[in-house]
Formats: sequence, structure tokens, C-alpha cells
Amino acid sequence: MSQPRVGLWLIGAFGGVGSTITLGLSAMARGLTDQTGLVSALPLFDGLPLPDPGDFIVGGHEIRHTTFEASAEEFRQGSGVFDASWIETCRADLASASARVRPGTLVGSGHAIERLGDWAGDQGETNPRRVIDRLGADLDNFARAHAIEHLIVLNVASTEPPFPTGPVHDNWASLDRALKSEPGVIVPSSTLYAAAALERGHTYLNFTPSLGASIPALAELAGSTGALHGGKDGKTGETLMKTVLAPMFFQRNMRVMSWVGHNIFGNRDGIVLDDPANKSSKVDTKDKVVSGVLGYKPSSVVSIEYVPDMGDWKTAWDHIHFRGFLGAKMTLQFIWQGCDSLLAAPLAIDLARFAHLEKLRGGHGLMRHLASFFKGPEGVAEHDYFKQFQMLVDHIEAHHPAKSPTDTGAPQRPEPLA
Repeated sequence: MSQPRVGLWLIGAFGGVGSTITLGLSAMARGLTDQTGLVSALPLFDGLPLPDPGDFIVGGHEIRHTTFEASAEEFRQGSGVFDASWIETCRADLASASARVRPGTLVGSGHAIERLGDWAGDQGETNPRRVIDRLGADLDNFARAHAIEHLIVLNVASTEPPFPTGPVHDNWASLDRALKSEPGVIVPSSTLYAAAALERGHTYLNFTPSLGASIPALAELAGSTGALHGGKDGKTGETLMKTVLAPMFFQRNMRVMSWVGHNIFGNRDGIVLDDPANKSSKVDTKDKVVSGVLGYKPSSVVSIEYVPDMGDWKTAWDHIHFRGFLGAKMTLQFIWQGCDSLLAAPLAIDLARFAHLEKLRGGHGLMRHLASFFKGPEGVAEHDYFKQFQMLVDHIEAHHPAKSPTDTGAPQRPEPLA
């Protein structure tokens, strides 16, 4: 049976994550690289009707006037990632995808993001309802032009400042009235994109800590259109380590007294997070996971600092001070260094693949089973990574009975050498 045509619409398309997704899909489809880093490529998920890398048709919204090829080349030179031959071999795919990117919106994006924008399509338009209609028309045109049967809108844009919500955000009717008539910023730009997608029944995934669809009004809207949605804030590096290590302290009954995490990195995300307001959104989701696992809040410090020469390479140093038997005080430290976009991109592809699987089975609403991919999983209080991952496995087994719970295809440990 042939796969339906799957559209992958990237918000913040030409950024590091969006460009890595687009180049990565092309490189995998052309056999230039394997699928290392994709959770969905584990033997555990063999036999599922997941879309292949070449099944995705990429488009998106962007506020910077550039191309996927230029962005990939910038990353190659600045951060030492990507093989130059990959960019050359995938040049036609990157150009085709670039041609499908449309000007985004700066309405409600905040000052730090506004400073980056030179290609917004607002042209003086500030009414949020009309902005949603324009963004939605871009989605409609893309789906129609490419005979898309399932459109997945994935937010990989820069982090917005925290946005205060109130009664107007509690139901769709009141919010829609406000969007049409009230002056000022009613919702941030991430929510404008989310509304444009969900209103049309498209899948929406929020890989950022921005507000997006995380208000009751948009959950109601998704319910009325049958749209799938999930988020938020992709769990890629230091926070992933926190959700792996914190269960160890909990299960060994060792008391964590303090957990300090210091993060340094460059790239445009670093520029945006150098703004204190935008930074606070990221710190909030990074800081909650430890207490969510332990059941109490140790003393904690989370810092994020912009160091331009780091490029896309992110370094995190964590210091964990804990108390063990007979009150002995001990310390665990770790250093995590990884290329931010190459950690994020495969998870974003995983989310799109699993979301399409959910669409094929007739699912709708909030995809809680994808919690292991997010720092702040919506609708899920559990932050233990292993329990979150089991939620995904259990969901797959429950809804795809051909996958036997006792024959998972999980990798086998090698036999010891004689």
C-alpha cells in the first residue's frame, strides 16, 4: 500500500534545526547517511507503517530571507558539521524546498526575534485574525499544490518570551472574537501559527518552549477539527540527561540537595536567548524536570549564556550535590557537549513520523505518548525518561497489535567473548 503524501511545514524553516531536518531527510533518502539518531529507526519499531525520509515534502514559514542551501553552508563553515558533498548532492532538493517557504509573521514575536526578521509577510498588518488567515492560506496552497493528504506543522522557530494568559484564552469563541476585534497583541506569533494549522485540521507539533497551542482555547479548537497536536520544547541534551539521572537518585533513595546547570552556546538561538525575557522561557522548562522526578525541589541554578564563537556547539556543565547513607555528602558532575541542531533534528523527524502513524490509525487530539521527546510534555506530569519512553512503547503495542509485546525486536546484547 502506498504512503499518503506527507507535508512537513517548518515554522522557522531556515534556522539551524529546520535546515538540518531538510538536509537530513534528503541525505537519508539519497542513501548518503544512515538513520543513526532516529528513535523511530530502532528495531523496536520495525514493521510499522512509518513514512520514509523521502516521503516528506518540506515547506515552511520564515522571517529571514535566505535558503536552505545557504543556511546549511553557513552551518558547515561555522560549526564544522555536514559533509560538503551532501550539500552538493542534495542541492536540487534544498532548492525545491526553499521555493516552498513563505514569509512568516513578526506579530507578537517580541523584540529579540523582531531584530532578526527581514522577510515577514505582514506588510503593516497587525490584526491577528487576518494574520492567521494569511498563514492558513499558505498552508492551504501548499497542501493543494502538492496533493498533501496529511500536513504536519512543526514549530522549530526561536524561543519567544513568556506570554501571560487570561480568561480570553480559555475558549475558542472568546479568543476568536478578540483576535478579530481587539487591538494589541492577543497571542504570540507561535499561537498564530498554531491556530492557522489547527483550524484547518492539520497536525501541530511545538518543539519550542513558546506558547504555541498550550492554551485551552486551542485544545478546544483541535477537538472541534479533529487535529492532532503535541509539545512542548524538544528534550535534546542537558535536560535529557537530567531526566535520565534523576530517576537514579530517586530509586536509590539518595537526597539531591542542589543541582546546578550552566549552559553556553552560540548560533541564532543563543542570540535570542541572550535576551532575558526570551531566556526565562527556556530556563523554566529546563528547571522543572528534576523536581518533577524527585517529588521535591532541590536548590537549583540554571544558566544559559551566549558565547558567539561556540556556533551550534552547546556545552553544559552540571554539578549535583547529594546526600547518601549516614548523611555522607557526595557529588556527581558531568559535561555534555553536542551540536544543538543535530541533536534536535532527528527528534523532530521522529515526532513527524510518529504523528503520521497516529494519523493513519485515526487518532486525534493531544498525543501524550510522545512525552519522552519533550521537556514540558503537555498533558503529562511524568518526567522520568524511562517511564515516558514506556508510554510510547505501550501506545504502539496497544494500537498496532501486529507488534507483539513479547517480540519487540529490541537490540540484543552481544554474547560475551570466550
